[in-house]
Amino acid sequence: MLKMSILAALLATALPFAAQAQEQAQDKGADTVVATVNGTPITLGEMIVMKQAASQDPQMAELPDPALYEMMLDQLVQQTAVAGAGKENAGVRAQLEIQRRNTLASAAIAEVTKAEPTDQEIQAAYDKLFADAKPTTEYSAAHILVDTEEKAKEIKAKLDGGADFGTLAEQNSTGPSGPNKGDLGWFSADQMVKPFADAVAAMEKGQISDPVQTEFGWHVIKLNDTRMREAPKLEDVRDQIAQMVLRERVQAEIGRLTAAAKVEKVEGIDPALLNKTELLETE
Repeated sequence: MLKMSILAALLATALPFAAQAQEQAQDKGADTVVATVNGTPITLGEMIVMKQAASQDPQMAELPDPALYEMMLDQLVQQTAVAGAGKENAGVRAQLEIQRRNTLASAAIAEVTKAEPTDQEIQAAYDKLFADAKPTTEYSAAHILVDTEEKAKEIKAKLDGGADFGTLAEQNSTGPSGPNKGDLGWFSADQMVKPFADAVAAMEKGQISDPVQTEFGWHVIKLNDTRMREAPKLEDVRDQIAQMVLRERVQAEIGRLTAAAKVEKVEGIDPALLNKTELLETE
């Protein structure tokens, strides 16, 4: 019974302090000062923003709050002390103003992208991209690119005689695909220059072309395979479509705000002044 009485007394004593601590925590706001350095305040809001940035680092994210608090506060104290020794000039003021506007602009954009795209928006964007899309022929091919027609004919003769295409590509091709045996992967006709695309479209699977001239030089082409590319299913590209909707939403808001802004450009400013970095040193 005595032990129970002592426990009850301890609880009765501790509860008011716990309630007081909770009330104090609730009273704290972003402007709450957590330290001062030579009279300059460091606020809880600055600590929270710093923690948000630190959370991107896996090692920092694993630290318990007390350790992270002390570490960040020490960093901000050092930053504030060193900043106090800094000299403010036109360059510093310009950087601070750009950072201020960038932060405000980022906050405005964050509001625009806060709401996830709706199913209707995603469907509309998908239909806009793919509703009228027709199956497209894709080609898998390799080539050997050389500088002259004579060299291309020489290579074609070797291939007709049974030489290995990939080996000749590695040995002779001046294009970036040479080290990869000339392989170009899969592509559609509109991804290639017209003479190359026309030659590939006229070839049969496994065929090697006569020399083909383009603006890049002379090509000897081998067609490996063809296939038909259908429009992707919505579920397969949903995430990409959602990101596209958000980008378009952001661009539309930027356009709206810029169009609504009163912009007055000063005439007569010499663009050569951009090179006068000494102007940044003025008080």
